[in-house]
Amino acid sequence: MVWPAGMARAARKIATAAALGGGGLTALGATAYALLIAEGLLARKAIGQPHGLDGPPSDGEYGDFPGEPLKLAMLGDSTAVGLGMTDPADTPGVLLAGGLAEVSERPVRLLVAAKSGTPSAELGDQVDQALAMEPDVAVIFVGANDIITQTPPAIAVRHLTKAVRRLRDAGVEVVVGTCPDLGTVRPISQPLRWVARRWSRQLAAAQTVAVVDAGGRTVAFADVLGPEFATNPTEMFGPDRFHPSARGYAQAAYAVLPSVCAALGLWPEPRPARGEALQPIYLAAATAAEEPGTEVIATQVDGRTTGLHGKWASLFRRRPGERLNES
Repeated sequence: MVWPAGMARAARKIATAAALGGGGLTALGATAYALLIAEGLLARKAIGQPHGLDGPPSDGEYGDFPGEPLKLAMLGDSTAVGLGMTDPADTPGVLLAGGLAEVSERPVRLLVAAKSGTPSAELGDQVDQALAMEPDVAVIFVGANDIITQTPPAIAVRHLTKAVRRLRDAGVEVVVGTCPDLGTVRPISQPLRWVARRWSRQLAAAQTVAVVDAGGRTVAFADVLGPEFATNPTEMFGPDRFHPSARGYAQAAYAVLPSVCAALGLWPEPRPARGEALQPIYLAAATAAEEPGTEVIATQVDGRTTGLHGKWASLFRRRPGERLNES
């Protein structure tokens, strides 16, 4: 397919520039950027702000089970916080903590270090908070604010890579929900919606390459996890039409939950579709960026982690509504 091939090349360029310290591929010109930001500002003025500047306080222990609690840290931006929600039970962190407790049959201690408006460059302080907790697993939702702040993709990816490596060096499992598709945001009109979609998915593919290389795993948010966001925007988006509704956050959390459980060895990976088990990392990243809920992790072929076209990766497509007792 032409589109994944082009996306793979873009992801390679961004990831290479991130590793070498360059600015990387610029997907949008200055005029397109200015128009995109102007569209967003006009939309916000017309629609208004969501409830509060952050989600409700949700740190605490979840799950009525005996034993030593597992520790879960949520890092990233407003989607990791649950911006717009008033009940902690509707936030992604609490939903993940509750699901993880049910699977592990252990209590889960949750720390939400994420903050609304966070770009990848500001993950460092959140990593400091998480490491002080000594978590078993960290979940990161980040990327949208890198686009809003006009951060060159390679710089954004470099900061995300540093965050993931710090966590992995401390023995923390890491699951990253990649940049969502800003082309689904209704207040942004065409043709800028197409531009936003192109750059969002390009950044998501580059994030996947970097995160997998750093020892983490990714879950593609793509069009914010499913066709429901396109067909039922009034149900899946909140009042500001920028952030998810309670139902939207639930769909995001439950798309990530199987990967969190698998990372902790609590649940096996699903059987990959025929012919899709192994791919070079750049192609796997490009494919995942187009398909919501797709998980990408590093793997080996004949005992080797790399081939002629770079690192090997396993790509899993999770079924919508997949139950946790299925494999």
